[in-house]
Amino acid sequence: MFPGAPEPLIDLSTGINPVPYPLPPLDPAGFTRLPEPDAEAALRAAAARAYGAADPALVAAAPGTQILIDLLPLLFPARRVAVFGPTYAEHAHAWRKRGAEAATVTDVTALDGADVAVVCNPNNPDGRRLPPDLLVGLADRMAARGGLLLVDEAFADLEGEKISVAGALPHPALIVLRSFGKTYGLAGLRLGFALAAPERAALIRGALGPWAVSGPAIVIGRQALADREWLAATAARLRRETRDLDACLATAGLRVIGGTLLFRLAEGPAQAAFSRLGRAGIFVRRFPEHPHWLRFGVPGAPDAWDRLRCALADPAADALPSPVGAP
Repeated sequence: MFPGAPEPLIDLSTGINPVPYPLPPLDPAGFTRLPEPDAEAALRAAAARAYGAADPALVAAAPGTQILIDLLPLLFPARRVAVFGPTYAEHAHAWRKRGAEAATVTDVTALDGADVAVVCNPNNPDGRRLPPDLLVGLADRMAARGGLLLVDEAFADLEGEKISVAGALPHPALIVLRSFGKTYGLAGLRLGFALAAPERAALIRGALGPWAVSGPAIVIGRQALADREWLAATAARLRRETRDLDACLATAGLRVIGGTLLFRLAEGPAQAAFSRLGRAGIFVRRFPEHPHWLRFGVPGAPDAWDRLRCALADPAADALPSPVGAP
């Protein structure tokens, strides 16, 4: 799209922490041997403590949450699925692949009529948040008619326990997804978790099969999930940096309308800003269905911040040609 852009490319299209968790020393045996069951059990115990689940039996560990999003429609088939949107498109896509009628609804009351309801909390891309009491009430109503509520808490780590519904488990109608790679900046590690009633968590673990999580991922995950001091310091840093990002976006006429500590959703002259940034070697997330929106991840290194500020502060760049392939 931008063949003349300077390199290296700065990718702000994701919601991944640009300052990753510091990797601990790794025993080479973790790469040459299959992980032992007690190591995987210790990882599940660490996840239960970190996420506020009452028991490790409520936890299934997986190589990322995306595989769980694809797996759940196979394990719990449904005819009518309602996804509270706009949100991460892979949820509806996963259910449709398995033959379900997956509708995106914008009114939370419309979730009640489905066999499966899907909510991202906080939501991607707008950071919309629903109170836990509302979601537990929805789960209660789903349970009364044999339904299922799936709550994707991929961006909940930095919100504190006030937003999570994990404490309501074991609940007969509730499954919670938690992502590791976003908050800890280690997306390539491929680690995520499903939290559910023990029999449902066991079914998910069985479907994933033995050794679903690698030995190095277990070691890193256990240490990181127990490091509450790092998590608190990261939240404080990101609060400062998202305030700086909001101010930076305002210089280009972009108004922040939502987000989390890992991304911001802005509204304004999106096409001009997208093109201006692309020519500066900075890639952000745009939305064809919402042409005035752009989503920005948080820059990491000082030079990334400098390049972003320079690109947004140069209105003359808007007169340059559009990106290759742009409408």
